[in-house]
This record gives sequence, structure tokens and C-alpha cells, in this order.
Amino acid sequence: MAASRSLSALALFRPQPFLSQSPSSSMSRWQSLVKAFSFNHESSFTPAASSITVNGILSGIWESILRAVPKKKTSHMKKRHRQMAGKALKDVKNLNRCSGCGQIKRAHLLCPNCVSAHPIDIFSLAVTEKQIISASGASALKVHSTTEPDFPLAQSLDGVHPVGCHHVVTSGDGSRAASVGFGGETKIWSFKDGQWVEDESLSATIGKTAGIWAPALSQDGQYLAGTTQDGHIKVWHLPGNCEQIRDHDTKGSFGTCIDLSADGRLMASGHENGSIFIFRTDTGRMPFSLSGLVKPVRAVAFSPGGKLLAAAGDSKVIVLYDTASGEQVANLTGHSAWIMSLDWSNTGEYLLSGSFDGKVKVWSIDRRACVATHSETEKAIWSVKWLPKVGKTEGFAVAGANRSISFYREATGG
Repeated sequence: MAASRSLSALALFRPQPFLSQSPSSSMSRWQSLVKAFSFNHESSFTPAASSITVNGILSGIWESILRAVPKKKTSHMKKRHRQMAGKALKDVKNLNRCSGCGQIKRAHLLCPNCVSAHPIDIFSLAVTEKQIISASGASALKVHSTTEPDFPLAQSLDGVHPVGCHHVVTSGDGSRAASVGFGGETKIWSFKDGQWVEDESLSATIGKTAGIWAPALSQDGQYLAGTTQDGHIKVWHLPGNCEQIRDHDTKGSFGTCIDLSADGRLMASGHENGSIFIFRTDTGRMPFSLSGLVKPVRAVAFSPGGKLLAAAGDSKVIVLYDTASGEQVANLTGHSAWIMSLDWSNTGEYLLSGSFDGKVKVWSIDRRACVATHSETEKAIWSVKWLPKVGKTEGFAVAGANRSISFYREATGG
């Protein structure tokens, strides 16, 4: 009985006749097939026999049933692979027209038709009250105006660093700038009649000393401090004959970064061995040798009032120190890659940081927390800078391996 019923069911489910029937006929055959397999528990079928029969019949339709099952959610890794391959990218909607040439451009980027972009990574930004200076692996320094909406090119200093420039800094009053090239040369600039002009006598005097890596200028532009490649920190008094007034030995540890407080009382340096030193500029003494970062330090920055020092680097953590006691008062965590640059807002309320993975974060010092993260690029961010405050709006600029400068209008985005 069981064998005859199985054979009749198999005959009903032959592929070609089933597909050639009309929809109503197909439905009736399906109902017959279901009836053929509906039996009571009192049936004389053995479990083994029924199992073999069911498997044999369903083998033809099981694949189509599986295909109808919803697939699991696409993983983040799969989405990233598609994005890296140029697929499934979101439309760019933050577009407008350049007021200079009328071409379409990104809302907060320089117009590529009006300004020739840096052909290589932009390593450093320096800000004055009305301008921003960018330095890259190319030989020219670019000066952009920050007083106009489209940040037009105000000046191009061509051929000043033959093999590129890795650091550029300005004094707080905007009267002087200093740039250091990969060739070891240091250039001193003065702002006169709306243009930057090289002070060749100062550049020649500084250039005779050991090569500077990271420079810093005092608020009034009278003093230049720099870390040297042989593990020293030197300070020059620029007016007059550019006299060297300080030479601090840091026991051979290469100084990767340096900063001067706004009031000129303190100087801090970060080193490749994780050391952080704070010096008093009036006496030349070192009151604190700070610990907390065991990996290379790539950025140090004093708060506007000089009460806090922020330091960060390969440890992926921003450490805040009290400059009066030398104590570590806070750790700001959230970056997942090396932190390359730090900068305080004009009020000291926010701290800006840029990292090697393209993330830019804005930190609230009162809350000790990140209040905004920007990740428009996946390439390294080499420099971040706050722009002069206009009304109630406080914006910032970032630059890096994507060879462009991005401008944000507010502390928390835009």
C-alpha cells in the first residue's frame, strides 16, 4: 500500500507535465500531492519508509524554497568593500556655485577651478586673523583669505622650499611666519602691506644652525623656538641679529612637536620616546617632565590661558596636564589611530584633533567628551586649525593626504 501511494505521488510530481499545466490544474495537482502525504498516526508506515519517501519528493523543490528565504543583513565589512570598489556610494548633495568662476564645487571646499590644488599631501596649516597658510610636499606655500566665503587664493609663494615643506607657523598677532622644509632650510616671513615677504637675513642666520624640525613663534613674533634633529630645543630672539638665547638638551630624544603658551611664559615639547617637557622661558628651567604617553608624541598644545597642556600621538589618547602642578587631569579617548594634530579654540572651550585614519574630533573640555566627529576622508589628517571667530560662529580647517583644505563653519559641524 505504501509503495503504491509513493509511486503515484512521484508520478504526479514529474517536472515536465507539472510545468506544462495551467495554474488551476497545477494547484489541483499540488492539493492532490498534499493529500497523498497526509496520513494518520495509526498508519502502518514505518518511520524509515516515510522519511525516504518525503526526502525523495522534496528534493526537487527544496532549492526553490531556500531561495525564497530572506537573506541576512549585509555586514559592515561587505558594505565597506562595496564602497571601496566605488559601488553604492551616496549622492553628494552639499554643492553650490563658486562666486568667482560660477562652476559647481563642494560647499566647504576650495574651488578647484579657481585655485590650483596642492599636488601632494598638505602637511601643515597656519592661521592669522584674516588668512590661512598651507604647506605641502610641493615647493610653494599657499595663502588663502578667510574673510570671504569661498576662501580665495590671496598669495602663492612659489619655489621657496625646493623639496617641500613640513611645518609652517605664525605668530599670534599675524606679523611673522616661519616655515621649515624637508631640505633642512628654515624661512622667516614678515607680513607687510598685505603680502608675505621673506626676511632673508633672518632666514640665512637661522639656516646656519642645526636643522630645525618643528618650529613655534611667540605671540608677538619676537621669539622663535624649534626642536632640532640632534635632540635639542633652541630659542632665538629674532629682532636685531637673531641671537640664540636658549639651548635645552633633551638627552638625544628627537623632538617631534613644540608649542609656546600665549602669554610666553611656558614652552612644551613632545618627543619620539613619549617624553613631554615643560620649560619656563624666563629662567630656562624645566619644572616638569611629564609622563603618561609611552609612545611617540606628535602634537602638544597649550590652552589659550596656559592652564592646560594637551598632548597626543601614537597612543591614540589625548592627555590633559595641569601646567601649574604637572598633574595629569584627564584622558580623552575615542580615536582609533595615531593623533597627528591638536588645536584649541579661541575661548578654550573646545579642543580639535585630527588622526591618521581621517577622523576629526571636537572635544568639549568642560564635559571631557567628544561632541562631534567628522570623517569625510579616509586618508590621513596632518593638520587641524581653528579659524578666527566671526560673530557667534567658530569654524575650523583641516588638511591632509587628500591634498585639499576642508572648512567647517561651526564647532559641532557644518
